[in-house]
Amino acid sequence: MKFLQPPDWAAPKGYANGVAARGTLVFVGGQIGWNAEQQFESDDFIAQTEQALRNVAAVLREAGAGPEHMVRMTWYIVDRDEYNRRLPELGRTYREVMGRNFPAMSCVQVAALVEARAQVEIEVTAVLPD
Repeated sequence: MKFLQPPDWAAPKGYANGVAARGTLVFVGGQIGWNAEQQFESDDFIAQTEQALRNVAAVLREAGAGPEHMVRMTWYIVDRDEYNRRLPELGRTYREVMGRNFPAMSCVQVAALVEARAQVEIEVTAVLPD
């Protein structure tokens, strides 16, 4: 895996501008903040994000992958202001679950998610090296 960082660009914080990789592609469908029984344990944004990240990690494990294999992550959030206000907590939670693995990321505010209680949905692409 090679991180793509144009030399004259400021270093990104908490994400990569691009990633080049070769191997088996793993696509993780959008994971929300409910548990394995599809039950929400909290309506809190950070708690749901932690659970969604744990769900992503579980699906990656099923492929024999881990957070270190992620090359792309897309976040769908329902409240941009809360996301920005809680960035310090969010960063700590992310590192607790995913470590210091920062793929190319996008974050998009959406009007709503399919599950009415969901505050965040996260999808990932990972690459297992050849």
